[in-house]
This record gives sequence, structure tokens and C-alpha cells, in this order.
Amino acid sequence: MKQEFSVPPVVPSPTSGGLADHVVENAERTPDHVALSVKRGDAWVGITSAQFLAEVRAVAKGIVANAIEPGDRIGVMSRTRYEWTLVDYAIWYAGAVSVPVYETSSPEQIQWMLSDSGSVALFLESEKNKAAFDQVSVEIPTVTRVWVFDDGIIDQLKTDGKDVPDDELEARRRAVTPDTIATIIYTSGTTGRPKGCSLTHRNFMFEVDQVVNGLPDVFLAPGSSTLLFLPVAHVFGRAIQLGCIRAGVRLGHSADIKELLPGLASFQPTFLLAVPRVFEKIFNSSQQKAVAEGKGNIFNTAAQVAIDYSKAIDTGGAGIVLRIKHAVFDRLVYSKIRHAMGGQMRWAVSGGAPLGARLGHFFRGINVIILEGYGLTETSAATTVNRPAAIRIGTVGQPLPGAKVKVADDGELMLGGDQIFIGYWNNPAATAEALESDGWFHSGDIGEIDDDGFVKITGRKKELLVTAAGKNVAPAVLEDRLRANWLVSQCMVVGDAQPFIAALVTIDPEAFPAWAKQHDKAPGTTVADVVNDPALIADVQSAVDDANKAVSHAEAIKKFKILPVDWTEEGGQITPSLKLKRNVVMKEFAADVDSLYS
Repeated sequence: MKQEFSVPPVVPSPTSGGLADHVVENAERTPDHVALSVKRGDAWVGITSAQFLAEVRAVAKGIVANAIEPGDRIGVMSRTRYEWTLVDYAIWYAGAVSVPVYETSSPEQIQWMLSDSGSVALFLESEKNKAAFDQVSVEIPTVTRVWVFDDGIIDQLKTDGKDVPDDELEARRRAVTPDTIATIIYTSGTTGRPKGCSLTHRNFMFEVDQVVNGLPDVFLAPGSSTLLFLPVAHVFGRAIQLGCIRAGVRLGHSADIKELLPGLASFQPTFLLAVPRVFEKIFNSSQQKAVAEGKGNIFNTAAQVAIDYSKAIDTGGAGIVLRIKHAVFDRLVYSKIRHAMGGQMRWAVSGGAPLGARLGHFFRGINVIILEGYGLTETSAATTVNRPAAIRIGTVGQPLPGAKVKVADDGELMLGGDQIFIGYWNNPAATAEALESDGWFHSGDIGEIDDDGFVKITGRKKELLVTAAGKNVAPAVLEDRLRANWLVSQCMVVGDAQPFIAALVTIDPEAFPAWAKQHDKAPGTTVADVVNDPALIADVQSAVDDANKAVSHAEAIKKFKILPVDWTEEGGQITPSLKLKRNVVMKEFAADVDSLYS
């Protein structure tokens, strides 16, 4: 195992300019290229590079006209939609700093992010968001301008800025340097109050140049496009947005993940970015549909053939029998799954949590190759990624060009490169703890680097459980495997200072009706009605048994408890980026944990 690995950059670190320059360059180089598509009714309407620049400049003038000064912070609280991307670039064009706020944030979180950042203005999507802001607005006196997308504020800002001279606006843009702060993104706060990550124009410009040019098959292929549905407030969605604008990838937005499949069918993207839970949902919904049609065995056999076919790619290629089976199932099963995802998708980029080898092999086996990567808010999104020419399923890939990784003496993964943030806003103590003087960043993750530079994440440094017998257990290995089961929504492995490892498990509310029907439960039966049902316990036990195959006997889950409720972002147990808030769950479900050991 290597202790350190780096890859030379494919594009030099920027020496001038900022992110808004990408919009200007696109309009000058390819003015008629359709840069974005916006859903109008049932149709996708194209917006050219020249049209997008004109809109960005008009909104930026409106921002200037409203007395926003260079360096001022502006909050943006909205679901993923075209206007988010538009005002992001307009804010930068005007020399200001954007502060994303999840549209699901509580009033207390809104108050903290806007007051800590010293924001002077706020874009909101709707009156619903404004109602949440109004609850704490008196505590944020710096926010003196509130703009609501649904109230026609884009047109109003264009009107406000009509008298701002072009020269004044261009002076704002040209005053931005790579070292200017572009955005302050607040971490999800899985372990306490969110910290604001200060990311510069250099951080994002360097990141997207390495991603775009390091994955040319994805971003630079003719006709490339993607439908963005992850929150733009999250660094992963933000980086893909920036990469698409930089590369000329046609970009669409979808605000509702529940409408993802219809959106994919109409938009027909060539690649998709998502968190593992989305790929699990696609797999599980396909499996459930097959079961409902009486074709469950066919689907399961096809899934295994896809996995075997993918594994064979890494060991010299499939034999003639496997190739024939794969071709048959491609017509019967795989082509239908690809069609449900729009029919044009060749690539997918996964991040935010470990994907798991099973899903990685399945999707590669149906010819939708998932490129799993790894990064944090503090690293401007990805620092490592599997690339089309260098894939090792089960890892998060090699460092991106220009990035470097190493393993510290205690097993912690350290990250370096110009994509690393400059520190936490208003928090020098936390910055000193996270950043070494030589620029290496403490990721907080435990990892390994193989001889070829592929990185594998094995756990969270602060989440390692130590049993009463002194055995160190990384819960993520078990949790990722357990959540892959179609019936399981969320789970949390426990056992710190306890005699054995156990788990709390919640049932997927979308999968449960199918399970209830299969087991002849009365209409209206809820999870709460059957938490002690032998059939449900047996099915979850099967999922636990499968998860236990990934660990030693000492690390295996010995007991579990099915909870009557799911954990959700609205309930406060899950972050907007779908990470589990362990401290919250441990507090709210302490009695359930205690019952596992009583």
C-alpha cells in the first residue's frame, strides 16, 4: 500500500480572472450553442451562451443598482432551478459572494448561516421560504434586501439595473481575482453547528478545469448533457453546475427528485450525477416492478449476470456463455432500465457516500458506467475520482489531476491541491485544526491508497466504534451494505463500549407497500403495525446476514431493531446531502439502543 500519491495537473492553476469569465468566454466562442435548457410546460426550451450572458449581465446590473458592494455576501435559498444558476453567476459578475442555504433549512439554521456570513441580501425561491426567513429576520439586521424568484424578482432586477453603465459592471468583473472568495458553503452539520467553508474562485476554477479535462469522455463529448437535480446548495451539485458551464455541457434543472425518472425520459441526458441512494432507488424500483409483473426471478438472474459480466471486465473479459447471457438480458432487461433513464445515458458520477461494489458492477454491467469519486465541501467537491480509462470498482478512484492524497500515521486520509479551501469563515480555531501549515487538509476519513493510487475509504475517524472487547469497527462498511437492500431505508450501527455490534433499522416507505402486498397484509397496514412481524424480521435478518459477509465475526451485527418510523431530512435525522446525524439519532432513539443491550 502506498502512503502518498499525486497526479500532475492537466491545466495550470489560474493566474487571473474569476468564474464569471467562463460565461463571457462561452458567449464569445460559441454564442449560438445551447448552454442550458429550461422546462416550460412539457417542453425543454434552449438558452444559448449569448442569451445566458445577457441574462447574467442584466441581473448583475440589478444587483449593483441595489447597492451591493464587491465582497458583500448574498444568500441563495432555493430548490434546484435555472434561476439558482443565473443568480450565482450574476453575484460573481457583480463581485459579490454567494452563500447557499438549503431550502429545507430550519429558521434557526437560516439565522445562523446568514448572520455568521454577514449576508446583506437574500434570494428566496418562494413565499414558503420567505415565511421561514421571516421567523428570524429580526435577528439578521444585515439582510436588508429580500428577493423572491416566484414574485418575478429576476425581471425586476433587470429593470433596476438598466441604467448601470456597462463599464461599471465590467470593472466589477475584472476586479475579481483567483484569490477572491467566491462562496461560503456551510457544512451539513452532522456533528454540531455548521461551519462556513470559504472557497475562492481559484478553488472552483482549478477544480472544474481538472474535472472537465480529466474526464473528457463525460464532459467534452459532442452533445453531452446532464439534468441536475441534486441541491445546488451542496458542493457536489455546485461543482457539476460550474463544470457544465465551463465545458459547454447542456445543463437542465429538476427541482423534485420524485420526478427524476420522468425528467430523465424527457431531457435524455448523456450523464447523471447522483448520490448512491438514487442508484439504489433505480435498482430497487426496477426489481420491484419485475416482482409485481411475476418476473422477479428473471430480474434477479439478469442482475447477477450484469454483475458477473462487469467483474469479468477486470479479469480478462467474459467468456462466450456469459456474453450470450448478457446479450439476451440486454434485450430483455437492461435496455428497459436504460430507457427509463432517458436512453442516452452512458456515464454517471456518484459521490457523497460510498456506492458499494455491487451497485457499481451492476450498472457497469448494463452499460451505464458509474464513476465514483470522493471529496468534501472543504475540497471544492471531488479530490479523487474513477475515470473512464482508470476504473477500479469498490474504490473512489485516483486523485484528480493536480490533487494529492496521503495516509497519516493514524490512518486518516490527508488531501492537498489548489482545490482545498482557504479556511472556515470566522473560525480560525477550526481552520487551524483542519489545515496544516503546508496546506494538507485533514479529511476526517480513514482510508487506504493502493500501489496504483486508487483510494478506498474505510470509515470516519470520529465514527469508529470500539467495543467492550477493544475491537475497532467502522460502521460505514456495514451500513452501506445494509442500506443496499430494497426494503431498508436507513440504518445506524451501534456498539461503542458495548459487548457486541447491533443496529437500528428503518423501512423504506416506498418499498413497504410492495412488501405488505407480497405478505398479504391488510390494506392500510403501516410499518408500525408489523415491526415485530416474523416475516419482516426475517427479511431484515437476510439483509443483515448479507451485510455481515463484508466483515469479521467480531465486527458483525449480532442484534437489530426495526423502528416504526423512518429517518428523514424533515425529521432532523438526515442532512440535506443525505448523511446521517448520528448524534441526533443517538439522542432521540437512546431507549431503542439501550433495549438492544438490556
